[in-house]
Amino acid sequence: MTSLTARTRFSVLDRSRTREGHTHAEALRDTVALARELEGLGYHRFWVSEHHGVPGVAGSAPTVLAAAVAAATRTIRVGTGGVMLPNHQPLVVAEQFGVLESLFPGRIDMGLGRSVGFTDGVRRALGRGKDDAEDFAAQLDELLGWFRGTSPTGVHARPAEGLSVPPFVLAMGEGARIAARAGLPMVIGDLRDRERMRRGIDHYREQFRPSPWASEPYVVVSGTVAVAGTPEEARRLLIPEAWSMAYSRTHGAFPPLPPAEDAAARAMTAKERDFYASGLAGHLAGTEEQVAHELETLLKETGAQEVLVTTSTYDRGALLDSYRRLAGIVNRAKNTGP
Repeated sequence: MTSLTARTRFSVLDRSRTREGHTHAEALRDTVALARELEGLGYHRFWVSEHHGVPGVAGSAPTVLAAAVAAATRTIRVGTGGVMLPNHQPLVVAEQFGVLESLFPGRIDMGLGRSVGFTDGVRRALGRGKDDAEDFAAQLDELLGWFRGTSPTGVHARPAEGLSVPPFVLAMGEGARIAARAGLPMVIGDLRDRERMRRGIDHYREQFRPSPWASEPYVVVSGTVAVAGTPEEARRLLIPEAWSMAYSRTHGAFPPLPPAEDAAARAMTAKERDFYASGLAGHLAGTEEQVAHELETLLKETGAQEVLVTTSTYDRGALLDSYRRLAGIVNRAKNTGP
């Protein structure tokens, strides 16, 4: 029997993480360069994210960055993971994706999330509050209406109207219900809480309503995958992000990624150490043989049609090597007969 990995699409979300000693401009250029590399490795999609006022993330304008990525590549699908819809007027989002689809026809994805700013200060700067996420379902319906040409205002979203840009909902909890009722593909994480993920997927499939965008449920599972020559090397890939996450949980600021050796040697409080240990756990990390086995288990548990890899680390060479090794796992699975 053909492996589940062989039948699954693999894609990448890159958050344009900044690294200690490097600039935001370098982080953005690294994202574009990584997209070119991953296109050559056969990945299906390359998505970018939206974060505001975060010291460790340069990706604040996803549709702008997606345009740069699409211009630098030729075949890989390009999109957002995602545009945080509560931060924007649906008409403007429709126009932006209409422009992208017009320039790069057949290659653009519209990943949409319901989060608002990382801190109270960012939310104030965006003119948003925590409660704005509650309007996501209505905002989503309005956005899709601009593409269908069904807005009751008499205004037309040009060049979006009449175009088909695949929408995806970034979903946990309430987001899964919204995706199901709207009949849209769903992107769900995180791999560290498999039980919660499975509940969300089951709920989505049970309540899914076919739509012009999708005739049946489509599940993308998202999380960190680190592949290296040894388990220790794979774990080293996880250290910078785990430390940065622990720091953000205790200081309220998400810092640039440090080198793995520096992060592991830094003094931490007991609380930071707990967050750090949690950040190292639950990911798909190890050698090619180990990760290949873990992928089969994950896909059997979730029935997902696609895996969206979100790995971040300080060492770009090691990160690219991990993606090469993952592509090798997928290609070997496809080339192994039933």
